[in-house]
Amino acid sequence: MLSDDENLRKAAEYVGRLRQRGEVLVVVSALKGVTDELLKTVQRINHEASPAMVDEVLAMGERTSARLFAVALQKQGLDAVFIDPSMAEWPIVSDDKHLDSTPILEECRKRVRNGLENMLRAGVVPVVCGFVAVSKTGRITTMGRGGSDTTALVLANCLDADEVILVKDVAGVYSSDPKNVSNTNVLEVLTVDEVLKLSKGGAKIIHSKALSFLHPRGKVRIGSLDSLETTGTVIIGEDRPRLDVSLDNTNATMVTILGRSMRDPEKISAAVSALRMSGARVLAVSVEEESMILYLDGDGEVVEKLHDYFVGHGLGKAVSHFPHLSLIRVYGPMLETVPGIVHRVVQPLASNAINVYGILTISSSIRIFVSTRDVDKAVRLVKQSVEELRV
Repeated sequence: MLSDDENLRKAAEYVGRLRQRGEVLVVVSALKGVTDELLKTVQRINHEASPAMVDEVLAMGERTSARLFAVALQKQGLDAVFIDPSMAEWPIVSDDKHLDSTPILEECRKRVRNGLENMLRAGVVPVVCGFVAVSKTGRITTMGRGGSDTTALVLANCLDADEVILVKDVAGVYSSDPKNVSNTNVLEVLTVDEVLKLSKGGAKIIHSKALSFLHPRGKVRIGSLDSLETTGTVIIGEDRPRLDVSLDNTNATMVTILGRSMRDPEKISAAVSALRMSGARVLAVSVEEESMILYLDGDGEVVEKLHDYFVGHGLGKAVSHFPHLSLIRVYGPMLETVPGIVHRVVQPLASNAINVYGILTISSSIRIFVSTRDVDKAVRLVKQSVEELRV
């Protein structure tokens, strides 16, 4: 993160060392605090300003820092050129959603092929405004939280770059939040799935929108200017579909345990103990105030043991079960960037009179339980929905 003149100088020196090893493209954020101040100012002036106008104002932070950093690189003797949305070489094309736009990868790829690739081959160091895009209709948009990271990963994908280096104000991704937990350490390597799971739990590493553009063979290094030479965290891509469907189980049972205060840790601990003793394999769990729903592998052989444990110990009021269910899973890091995806995946099932016995979103996946007698048709309908989302 660029914060002051000294930070700019150190960052420029670091880019100079990278340039000695090969071609370098730089993506910059606004100077620290500038975007927040721009937003506060426009809201003070007119709190009803249109999203399009707010985007125009917010974009000025990155447009300014790109010019400043190009100057800093030129002082290091590099042939640096800032790349602005007003220029023909501008590479990031997005949809029309102001304040939270999403890049259109193939459009970006065409722009990169006709502009930045030639500049890099000529030895130029392009300095691109992060966070900012231009819609297909020619309007300035901004990409929301983590927008500069998104810019970097989109461009790396288009260029088939060896590595993306994200310079942060921390030494890397820690084993837990060092502000709240002592004796944490920097993790050396994480997969995309691991990062997404940590992010679901509140870890602020890299936004899922940015990760959705990571090339399957790509690599991201995260660290601070002071740590990147010796440490940092590497995130590795995985060669798998962006969004796919699988049939994970064709013999599942939904068990409902009725009672009060089922969210109480004692009740949850009791469920864990009962499941451990019964040997049941858990597929998913949903807990409400007056019920706990367990999705288990098998025909419900363990229901009697669960009943004896919960009702016998006064932890539950009644236990029921519904067998012969199947589990369909929709998965991929693209999930969180597709508006209304749960509705779009499930709606065809409802339209075809296929009952859904449970739907859960867990770790960048949607898990749908349907009757096994309907599963073949359900899988076909869900796959059709996913194919439409890929287009």
